[in-house]
Amino acid sequence: MRRTLVVLLVSTLAFGLSACGGTGAPASPAASQDDCPAASAPLASLDLVKNVRAAKGQSTACLPSHAIEPVADETAPKLPVTVTDSEGREVTVTDADRILPIDISGTISSTVFALGLGDRVVGRDSSTDFPGTEELPVVTKSGHTLNAEAILELAPTVVLTDTTIGPKEVRQQLRDAGIAVVVISSDRRLDTTDELVTEIAAALGVPSRGKALIERLDAGLDDAITQIAEVTPAAESDRARMLFLYVRGSANVYYIFGEDSGADSLIDAVGGIDVAGEIGWQGMKPMTAEALVEAQPDVIVMMTDGLESVGGVDGLIERIPAVAQTPAGAHRRVIDMADTEVLSFGPRSADVVLAIARALYAPETTK
Repeated sequence: MRRTLVVLLVSTLAFGLSACGGTGAPASPAASQDDCPAASAPLASLDLVKNVRAAKGQSTACLPSHAIEPVADETAPKLPVTVTDSEGREVTVTDADRILPIDISGTISSTVFALGLGDRVVGRDSSTDFPGTEELPVVTKSGHTLNAEAILELAPTVVLTDTTIGPKEVRQQLRDAGIAVVVISSDRRLDTTDELVTEIAAALGVPSRGKALIERLDAGLDDAITQIAEVTPAAESDRARMLFLYVRGSANVYYIFGEDSGADSLIDAVGGIDVAGEIGWQGMKPMTAEALVEAQPDVIVMMTDGLESVGGVDGLIERIPAVAQTPAGAHRRVIDMADTEVLSFGPRSADVVLAIARALYAPETTK
């Protein structure tokens, strides 16, 4: 079932992004530490709201502006290596000198950089925009569609991708050109990050680096969860009721992300209550006014470009009148985060979780 949900997410995101006029770069820059200087501050040190359910106004969650730190392990890739990718193909990688990591969220590329192989990356997808990647050529020049010519011009020796980006005919074209193409699992959740790292590290012949990265990421996430637990209301009735709403106003796309969508794991991690799951909402499905009113969220979580596509909070309430019938609408309580960050579980998972938590519990410190 989870694979079906991933396919649905991909089609929804790809349609929405192309409808917004994808240009090969993110539609708007992610908020940086300059925009919210508390992005690296311990959560408990901030000015926390007394009643998280009654907080008002919009908050933008943002990540620290630092580059992705590579692992200390510098073990050289041991190649050739043969792996079975997520589509069941046996792929032999003989050369990892020119790596091209591409997916819809930029997660694969951030993982390659975290493994300490960023200096071997020759190109990027339009969602890869973290520090250190600005000069890399974009190979998804039409929204999030692969450009075979642009890829072949870069002469990659190995392409790491997944089914969130296509078309699949381009992947086959690359194989026919003699390039090793490894399809990584598309399942993006907090609890699948270790598997993602293992797959990528194995394909690049650096399993020990993968283990070192997993240890670091697990420790970082554990620390984030500990910080959040210290400020999460003890009583469940006092915890924020949260709902993830995916919107592309120009295309009239309105989806609620529920159980097994990835958004639920994010809400759980920040100590919120996933109200979509509470009403039995499975996966990602078109929003209905009835579901929104039944869920009664205190907080609506959105992608920044999605919120902008409907004209901000005012436009959201105008376009979706049911929002006004929820506490979130009454309090204009929306948390937004950059499209390329909010569900990009991977090396930045801990930072993403803490960013949402800061916007939830200390909204005045965010943008």
